[in-house]
Amino acid sequence: MNTSRTQIINIFFLLCVTTSLWSQEQFEMEDIFSLQYANEIQIAPDGKHIVYRKMGYDIMEDRSVGALWIMNLEGSMHQKLTSLDQSENSPLWSPSGDRIAFISQGKVGSEIFIYWLNSGNFARISQLPQSPSSLTWSPDGTQLAFSMFVPAPPPVMAKIPQKPTGAKWAKSPRITNRLKHEADGRGYLPPGFSHLFVIPAEGGAVRQITSGDFHHRGKISWAQDQTKIYFSANRTEDWEYDFRNSEIYSVNLSDYSIEMLTDRDGPDRSPAVSPDGKTIAYLGFDDKREAYQNTLLYLMQTDGTNKRLLSASLDASISDIHWDSKGAHLYFAYDHHGNGKIGKIDLSGTVQKLADHRGGTTLGRPYGSGMYSVSKQGKIAYTFTRPNHPADIAVLDDNGKNWKRLTALNQSLFAHKKTGRVEEIWYNSSIDGRKLQGWIVYPPKYDPDQKYPFMVENHGGPISNYGDRFSIEMQLYASAGYIVFYPNPRGSTSYGEAFANLLLNNYPGEDYNDVMDGVNACIAKGIAHEEQLFVTGGSAGGIMSAWMIGKNNRFEAAAVVKPVMNWTSKLLVADNYYGYANSRYSGQVWENPMNYWNFSPISLVGNVETPTLVMVGMDDLRTPPSEAKQLYHALKLRKIPTALVEIPEASHGIASRPSNLMTKVAHIVAWFEKYKK
Repeated sequence: MNTSRTQIINIFFLLCVTTSLWSQEQFEMEDIFSLQYANEIQIAPDGKHIVYRKMGYDIMEDRSVGALWIMNLEGSMHQKLTSLDQSENSPLWSPSGDRIAFISQGKVGSEIFIYWLNSGNFARISQLPQSPSSLTWSPDGTQLAFSMFVPAPPPVMAKIPQKPTGAKWAKSPRITNRLKHEADGRGYLPPGFSHLFVIPAEGGAVRQITSGDFHHRGKISWAQDQTKIYFSANRTEDWEYDFRNSEIYSVNLSDYSIEMLTDRDGPDRSPAVSPDGKTIAYLGFDDKREAYQNTLLYLMQTDGTNKRLLSASLDASISDIHWDSKGAHLYFAYDHHGNGKIGKIDLSGTVQKLADHRGGTTLGRPYGSGMYSVSKQGKIAYTFTRPNHPADIAVLDDNGKNWKRLTALNQSLFAHKKTGRVEEIWYNSSIDGRKLQGWIVYPPKYDPDQKYPFMVENHGGPISNYGDRFSIEMQLYASAGYIVFYPNPRGSTSYGEAFANLLLNNYPGEDYNDVMDGVNACIAKGIAHEEQLFVTGGSAGGIMSAWMIGKNNRFEAAAVVKPVMNWTSKLLVADNYYGYANSRYSGQVWENPMNYWNFSPISLVGNVETPTLVMVGMDDLRTPPSEAKQLYHALKLRKIPTALVEIPEASHGIASRPSNLMTKVAHIVAWFEKYKK
């Protein structure tokens, strides 16, 4: 048995001890490996079939895995698309619906495949040196466009003598002169740029159609006459430092000339050409250098003229836009009050909601996610979730009617498992009286006559949202006997631009009061009890948790996960070091150090009396391990009960591997159990 398999088995033994009080009838840690969910859903142009990526977790490899499955519109004939025993993703129907293009990753890397619907045969059509992305069919189905990274040589600053054959010299230095040279979860970024390519749909020579030292990636759209391809990029001279900006461009496929179609200070992206080939829909906004701005929907002619805002009536960020077959409407995704929606908008700007509960494709915590797809007849297929199950497939008409759920991927699991009931709660802010939203997860066998420990789980971001979606972590905490409260304080998305932007130059700020107001509201309702309060959260949720125990001593114990403790030490070390000044805080850290310090949880550490578990991934580049250690070391010096849990080979997505997710939850529960009354 290899080492990794042995480690996973040992984790199971540890978890069994930690969770000995948990019932087999309740959702347990090992049930993670039985979970399945739908993702990357695509409905055929004629609406008769749906292909999607069925996701799960491999217990021996300790990772998520995905394969493509296909079914008809009634949910029958549900079967695996190919016989490939390797990762498959990014399915895409040809315009005529007779083929499916997809990407599969084997031992030699990621390649483009074609599946023929009539015969059931499939074949690889590419031999690529790097992984493709943004796969897009040409309107006539004869070509595919995609984006791919093209490596470049690293800078050379000095030459040293060549080592003798067989000599064991030290490794060569790693040299960079780039603003962005590393990324959390990816590590050091090799030098080079992403470019656009075209390949015949039957295979053959690959053509690179963009050039220059710029990145070309994201959504691609073909001109209806197939003479041009539209894309987004930042091709300005100072593109590295103008990182918030991008424009819509076209590239001519005959001479590879590139034309810029938008020109403003702000991100313009995701071009989508209308069915008649005359109009481009795209997403963006005028950059005001604020903490948050809604992503808006715009239209322009294909030559870049007659630009106009279409979504002015909707106070929400729009994503994933698609034209209807007649060019009279656009479909889009958005969040409202912590719930994923699908809507459509006509060319006068009138908005109609079509579907609720889009999501379920992130399982750890209840963040927004999800995908949808539309047929030529307007049939919509999307990933549907509720708090008691991850993403399944549902369909409805483009008038929002005739809804039907097609799959129940976890029926065999949840038929014998009790999950915690999730309840929505609204309460008033003590700061300004505004309405605030949160959710309560009750233990599966909740008895209202009993008192339960009450856990606050703060979301990350901080400009993001939790919602009424399935969450492994919330259900595991509930199964361990905790009532879990997860709120959306000010700064959360899905409540309008002004609400999300309240954290500008004020973070952490009154969002702390919003969370505590939620705790007090739950106490007033008899859901929580003063002597049984616990708090945790990761990333921005870790910042909030550390801030809360620095502001009060009401919690019996805390678990602070991957926090920022000191903005002055974090900013110039993290992978996103260049992105904070003037959009989150005023000025650079050396220009306004006290402002950064005053919003640093470490400034309150002298007040902390709460026993605190500190946890971080050892390869975290977003909130570096040194931040977590500052909290741990400070509490040790003050003789406050504390422990440091460092997760090897884990990035900021500390729970991305199933065993790490179990480790995270098990240690938080074990720490809280020590301080239960």
